[in-house]
Amino acid sequence: MVYFTQKLNKGFVLLFTSQAIRKTALSLLSVFLPIFLFQIFDENFFLVLAFFGVAAALYAGFLPLGMQFMNRFGFKRAIILGSSLGMLYFAILAFTDKSNALFLIPIAIGVSTLFKLFYWIPYHVDFAKFADPHDRGKGVSLLFALVSFAGVVGPIVAGYILDQTSFGVLFGVSVLLYAFSLGPLFKLPEVNESYRWGYKETWRKLFSREYRDPFIAITALGVENIIAVAVWPLFIYLLLKGDLFDVGAVSTIIFGAVVILQLGMGKFLDVGEGKRYQTLHVGSIFSAIGWVGKMFVVTAFHIFIAGFYHGITKIFTETPFDTLVYEIAADQGHYVDEFTVLKEMALHLGHIIGIFGTALILLFFPIEWTFAIAAGATLLFNLLYYKKKDVHMLAQHKAVSRYQLHH
Repeated sequence: MVYFTQKLNKGFVLLFTSQAIRKTALSLLSVFLPIFLFQIFDENFFLVLAFFGVAAALYAGFLPLGMQFMNRFGFKRAIILGSSLGMLYFAILAFTDKSNALFLIPIAIGVSTLFKLFYWIPYHVDFAKFADPHDRGKGVSLLFALVSFAGVVGPIVAGYILDQTSFGVLFGVSVLLYAFSLGPLFKLPEVNESYRWGYKETWRKLFSREYRDPFIAITALGVENIIAVAVWPLFIYLLLKGDLFDVGAVSTIIFGAVVILQLGMGKFLDVGEGKRYQTLHVGSIFSAIGWVGKMFVVTAFHIFIAGFYHGITKIFTETPFDTLVYEIAADQGHYVDEFTVLKEMALHLGHIIGIFGTALILLFFPIEWTFAIAAGATLLFNLLYYKKKDVHMLAQHKAVSRYQLHH
């Protein structure tokens, strides 16, 4: 309560609590999921990329259709169902090994797609609606800090579990923790939103001129994210010669070093709106430098230095980036769900582009050269910085048009 300046919305507290618990469960797997897939696929890097690429393509392709169903099903029930499907996804992976991967991996991808369809749009819409505008930066920053705090404990605990048992046990523990995140969702206030665009209109809007620049920035975020999630952990794993406990220990040290700074960033971003733009602009440059630096990592100490530096720079990019995106979404009024759908599609198109770029580079160059793609993508974050006001004007124009239509 000292951290926030306004009285917290009940819906925000419930949503935040559920997400914090969910992220704690995911902290056990964030570093190790691509490593698990790498082992299952007999260390075939391209099959790991295919796993993430197919999942991203299915989500982006089916999202507009899923929203038509969401109109009748309701956001609250959708987010509860989505969380349940997330648990099922990890439960399936718990029973997956080399002997049954050909059967269970496609099922896992299908369940993962359904989880994303039902979970992420209600979550982002609720966050935009429930978060107080004066504390939105603090809310985003506190969530990132809790993720980092969970990251302090999660990777080394996961590394120990894997050192003593197996991936099946690790997935099982994550499922049990995940189950606790369901409780707060049952008490969430209902958000009454109705998705108004058809399938073709959604894709047309995604590539329209009015949304072009902010969605290029969001697509670039997707490119950078997929390399951070799928490629960097495998790079660490290969560099540390497959020692899973060491992978967890190094990740723990990196996460622990940035937690306090993350909390301070939330207060800084809520002091003045202009600081969010400035922070994103400067942070994207330093983050790009961090990705270039990762190309020269050759020891465990280098992993720590590069990871620590990059963890700090990501605070100065992802915190203002997500805060600004939530502001844009909130400014859309009753079009908040439409904008959120476009944002999610752009993000996962970025995943697909990042995966294709990574696969192409791996045909000719070592794995560390893929970090150059992430460096270039990070610099494109500034398109969100420059064009946020234009999107605000678009939202105001839509509001006037709706008023004229009804009067």
